[in-house]
Amino acid sequence: MRFSIVTPSFNQAPFIERTLHSVSRQGIASLEHMVVDGGSADDTVSILRRFAGPIRWVSEKDGGQTDAINKGIRATSGDVIGWLNSDDVYYDGTLAAVAAYFDAHPEIDIVYGDADHIGVDDEFLETYPTERWNLERLKETCYLCQPAVFFRRRVVERFGPLDERLHYCMDYEYWLRLGLGGLRFGYLERKLSGSRMYGSNKTLGARLQVHREINDMMRRALGTVPDRWLSNYAHVVVGERIDRAAEPVRFARRIAIESLRAAIRWNRWRSLPTCGRLVWRALQAPRRHPRAPARLDPPAT
Repeated sequence: MRFSIVTPSFNQAPFIERTLHSVSRQGIASLEHMVVDGGSADDTVSILRRFAGPIRWVSEKDGGQTDAINKGIRATSGDVIGWLNSDDVYYDGTLAAVAAYFDAHPEIDIVYGDADHIGVDDEFLETYPTERWNLERLKETCYLCQPAVFFRRRVVERFGPLDERLHYCMDYEYWLRLGLGGLRFGYLERKLSGSRMYGSNKTLGARLQVHREINDMMRRALGTVPDRWLSNYAHVVVGERIDRAAEPVRFARRIAIESLRAAIRWNRWRSLPTCGRLVWRALQAPRRHPRAPARLDPPAT
C-alpha cells in the first residue's frame, strides 16, 4: 500500500517544517509527499529547498487551497490519499495505523480517526469532537477532523476531486458527497493528527463567510439547510453585535429574527416549519440558560 500525502501551502513558514517532519518520521517506505505551494513570499520555499526528507514540491500561483489540493492529488499516484495542511501535523505511527486498518477492512473506502486542536507551539488545546459514523448526524455537524481522514484513490476516480468553488468547507462537502454516494467510512479510535488553531488562520478569521458557504453548500447538497446550521449562522451574526452574557433576552430575540431571515434566505418555501422551531428555541434559551455563552460547532475546515 502506497500513501500519497498532499500539503497545500501559502506563507506558512512558521509551521511548515513541523508539518514536513511529522510526515517524514512516519517510517513508511511506500510514501510520496507532495507540497503544492501557492508562490509564498515568506521563507517557505527556502525551507522546502533545504528539507532533508523525501518530498516533491512546486511553488507557483494557484487558485487557492482547494485548487492546490486537487493539483497535488493529480500529481500523485498512491493507493491511499491524505491531505495535511501546512500548519497541521501527523502524530507518530499514524500512517502505519491507517495502513493496518485498510488492510484489515478492504471494504472500507474512507478511514478517519481522532484528533486534537493544537496551538502555535504544538500545545494541546482540546480534543476534536469526533463521533462514530452516522450520515444523518454528519448533516448537522462536521465531526470528521480533516487531517485525520484518509481515502482510497478509487474514491477520487469515482467521485471526482474537491469542489473548487469552496474555500472553507471543501472537506465537509466532500465527506457529505461521499456519504450520500454510499461509500463506506471506518472509524479508527486513535489520535492521528493535530489541527492547528490560532487567531489568524483561515476559518477563525472569517467565521461569517464560513457559515454562509456551509449553508450554500448544504442547500446544493441536500436541497435544504438543516436547522442547526441556520441557528449557527444566526449565532455568528448576532454574536458580533450583542454580548449574550450581558443581554441574554435581547440576544435571544435577535437570534430569533436572524434565524427567521436565514431560514427564508436558504430554505425559501420550505422554511415555515423551520422558522417556527428556530424562533421557539431562540426565545426559550434565556430561560433555560440565562447567562450561558453561545455554543458554535467547530469550523468545518
